[in-house]
Amino acid sequence: MQCEFCGGETKKKNVRRQHWFQRRLYIVENVEAEVCTECGERYFHAKTLDAVDALLLKKHAVKETLCVEVVEFSKAAA
Repeated sequence: MQCEFCGGETKKKNVRRQHWFQRRLYIVENVEAEVCTECGERYFHAKTLDAVDALLLKKHAVKETLCVEVVEFSKAAA
């Protein structure tokens, strides 16, 4: 597969994905993706994302729970 951003080639890799599902944020490890070898852009197949959703719908093991801050970015603060 060719990267849409830089034209580089992609390679299959297992990655950590930030995944929003039913208004909750999950960090899902070992998700298969196509990753650009030049710029690092990641592509996920629809079947893979559907499988992640299906996993989260079922009772699943939780490796760790994290506390995440939500902040609003404004140019004045930068």
